[in-house]
Amino acid sequence: MKLHIGKKNTLKDQIFDYTNVMVMLIIGFLTLYPIWYTLVLAFNDGQDSMLGGIYWLPRKFTFDNFKAIFENKAIYTAFGVTVARTFTATSVHVFFTAMIAYAFSKKQLLGRKIYLALGTVSLFFNGGLIPVYLLYRNLGLVNNFLVYILPGMFSFYNLIIFTSFFRTIPYGLEESAKIDGANDFMIFARIILPLSKPVLATIALFVGVYNWNDFFMGVIYMNNPSLQPIQTFMLKIIAQNSEANEIMRGIPTDIQESTGITSRSVSMATMFVTVAPIMAIYPFLQKYFVKGLLMGSIKG
Repeated sequence: MKLHIGKKNTLKDQIFDYTNVMVMLIIGFLTLYPIWYTLVLAFNDGQDSMLGGIYWLPRKFTFDNFKAIFENKAIYTAFGVTVARTFTATSVHVFFTAMIAYAFSKKQLLGRKIYLALGTVSLFFNGGLIPVYLLYRNLGLVNNFLVYILPGMFSFYNLIIFTSFFRTIPYGLEESAKIDGANDFMIFARIILPLSKPVLATIALFVGVYNWNDFFMGVIYMNNPSLQPIQTFMLKIIAQNSEANEIMRGIPTDIQESTGITSRSVSMATMFVTVAPIMAIYPFLQKYFVKGLLMGSIKG
C-alpha cells in the first residue's frame, strides 16, 4: 500500500493514509497471529507449554509433536481423502459450472429466464439439514465418497461470475470457429476455457479452499473413519481429544516423559499440518484470484 503523501496533499489526506495503514496492520495482525501462535505451540515442548508465558517464539523448540502425528497412520488416510476430495470436487465443479454458465451466457437459450429465476431462489432457500440427509441416504451417498463430489458439482453464485466473464469474450471468436466446423462443445473446450484462466483460477480457489476446510460433511454423512477428511479428524482432536489421546497411547510412556509430548501440543501440530498446504498454494493463485474476481463481477 502506497502512501500518497507529498507537498500537495492536505493534512486530511495524510491522516486518512496513516489511519488506513494502521487499521490494515491491525487487521493483518489479528488475522495472522492465531496461526503464528498455533505454530509456536506446535514447535514447543508440550509440558513446557503448559507453564504458559509463550507468545512469540518457542521457548523449548522440538519436532517431537510432529513426529507423534506422522507416526499415526490415521492421519495419512484422512489427508489422502482430503487431497482426493479437494482435487476431484474442485475439478468437477469448475468444469460443470463453467459449462452451464457458457450456455447461460447465450441470450437465445430456451427457458433462460425461468432457469435464472429458479437459480436465484436457490441462493436464499434450501431444503434444510434433515430433508437433505434423507435425500442423500436414499441416493446411497451416505458413507460414500461421492457425497463429497456430486452435491457440490454446481453453484449458481459461481455461475453468475462465470457468465459475466464469458460475456466479455468477443463473439467473433466463436463465429470463426463455427465457420471452421467446430460445435458448441469444441468451442467451449478449446476456445472459451483457455481464455478463462483468471476466472477458472478464482472459482477453483473458492471451491478448493471450501473442500479442504470443510468438516461438516465428514461429520454428518460419514460414519466410516477411512472416508473422513482431515478436517473431521482434526475436529475430533480439538473437540474430544480422543484422537490425540489415541496418538499418545501409541507412544511409550518413557518416550512421552522424555519428549514432553502432550495431547494439546499434538492438537496444535495437527492444526498446523491441516492448514499449511492451502496456505502454501494460495500465493501462487492470488494474482489470478484478484483478476478473475474483478473481471467476472464488474465487466459485462
